[in-house]
Amino acid sequence: MNSIKERQTEESLHGQEVSVVISGCDTGDARMVFDALRAAFTTDRASVDVPEKLAEKRPTAWVATVDVTEGRVVSGPVSLGAPVSLDVQGGYWAVERLRRSLAHAFDVQVVGTVSGDQEEEVRLRLRSRPESHGPATEQ
Repeated sequence: MNSIKERQTEESLHGQEVSVVISGCDTGDARMVFDALRAAFTTDRASVDVPEKLAEKRPTAWVATVDVTEGRVVSGPVSLGAPVSLDVQGGYWAVERLRRSLAHAFDVQVVGTVSGDQEEEVRLRLRSRPESHGPATEQ
């Protein structure tokens, strides 16, 4: 049986993780997003884990778990070939921290949200951001 302290530690660690699903985009754009996430946070995707398209007729989804406990600033905008949709799920604070960090590299638009008791799921749309602008987010 877990002690109260062990449960609190497990809950706080879980509250720092965000599940990210990228789909419906080019493999190069998926890689750019994963590279930006890796630059900003610790993820479970190694840099050598390059997104690949596995089926031509069915959509491919790429998944990562991101630990937002210790964030670093992504330096400058990242160029995408086309807009990229992300589905992110986690605690409210963690999802917001991830969204704000991505805004350093991309124009970030919140497309939809589903709120739960302790977690939320948010669909984000990322676009290339002009170099002359600071972090921008739309809701």
